[in-house]
Amino acid sequence: MQSDESIKFPEKLRFLFEPHRYKVLWGGRGGAKSWGIARSLLLRGAQSCLRIPCARETMQSIEDSVHELLMQQIEALGLQSFYEVQKRTIIGRNGTNFTFHGLRDQSVHNIKSLEGADICWVEEAQNVSKRSWDTLIPTIRKQGSEIIISFNPDLESDDTYQRFIVHKDKLVDAVVQKITWRDNPWFPDILRQEMLSLKARSQDDYEHVYEGMCKQIVEGAIYRKELLEADKAGRITRVPYDAIKPVDTFWDLGFGDNVSIWFAQSVGFEFRIIDFLSDCLKDLSFYLKELRNKPYLYGVDYLPHDAKAKTLAAGGRTVQQIIQAAGRKVQIVRQTSINDGIAAARSIFNKCYFDAEKCADGLQALRHYRYDFDEDLLTFKKEPRHDWASHPADAFRYLAVSIKESVTLKKTIVQHRHPVSAWG
Repeated sequence: MQSDESIKFPEKLRFLFEPHRYKVLWGGRGGAKSWGIARSLLLRGAQSCLRIPCARETMQSIEDSVHELLMQQIEALGLQSFYEVQKRTIIGRNGTNFTFHGLRDQSVHNIKSLEGADICWVEEAQNVSKRSWDTLIPTIRKQGSEIIISFNPDLESDDTYQRFIVHKDKLVDAVVQKITWRDNPWFPDILRQEMLSLKARSQDDYEHVYEGMCKQIVEGAIYRKELLEADKAGRITRVPYDAIKPVDTFWDLGFGDNVSIWFAQSVGFEFRIIDFLSDCLKDLSFYLKELRNKPYLYGVDYLPHDAKAKTLAAGGRTVQQIIQAAGRKVQIVRQTSINDGIAAARSIFNKCYFDAEKCADGLQALRHYRYDFDEDLLTFKKEPRHDWASHPADAFRYLAVSIKESVTLKKTIVQHRHPVSAWG
């Protein structure tokens, strides 16, 4: 192991060696949050046998995890003879085990297998969904277990910021510490130069990136105006279910069996968005069961055009066929361009009311749905960025197109008899 000098920590990070249920480190770039957490966990894991899952909301490959950071810190601490770095795990000679997980990509239900964890580190936590937190937190329930959370905040409305910063007083046995570049005695000169350059260009960007200030809306947000107006008008609120009106569902079938579903009712001239469901790596029976478990009187399931070809189950049947066989009413949404769908969504936004609690994850995705940025031309592209926010946003586009094109859509009905839809 290296000398004591090499394992010193910034003063604000010393609580990482104290026992607390929650350890929340948030702030801006350059504060050494991840570096400090990695070192503390490696040192603690060398002293006691610990099971340490390292999670983030999405992890398409091991390169997206803190695996590389931990490996670098093992070398910096001189612990190569103690830790064996494998492709998807890191194992200590005393049995300490680091594993790596994507909460959304692997489905939050698989995280329930982590109930024996001693410490769970959630990195890049700003985008972790409400559903993921609601599943993960009660899963880490071993006596004396800890949850370490590190993030640079994005939007104030994001669940992570609301849960651990705005409402931190509701947490039990928590240390919540804001960390910025000022707290890092080893803040590198090259990063200091980049910071000063950014500050000279944009004070707002500097405060977000290096001071950890929230943005009002993400750069390039597609529904920026519409969401701000909805917030201001009080249309993101509690939206009760009307038991005498049918609930229609609007689906997106994304890559890797990512599925997003909005639940909506048409009441007068209002569109009431009462619920939202999203998951991945599940077959269609999972979603049908989830729908049955909700106390709704259903109308029509609106599916994207690829439901006629795509399958989420074995047997060769399409999504459309499987849902029909379950006795549900199905309609295929007319295929339009993404930009036409976005225009449809913008045109109906002022008539939409969203349930703030049940639609929290869907709303988080809509707030983060953005146009991609062209680094060469220094301007936003015409196409939206394809990331975790895309699937809920696509499902919302189908909702909007279904409303705008209800008369045309009836001609594409796939049932033998016409289902009764609230949107017609």
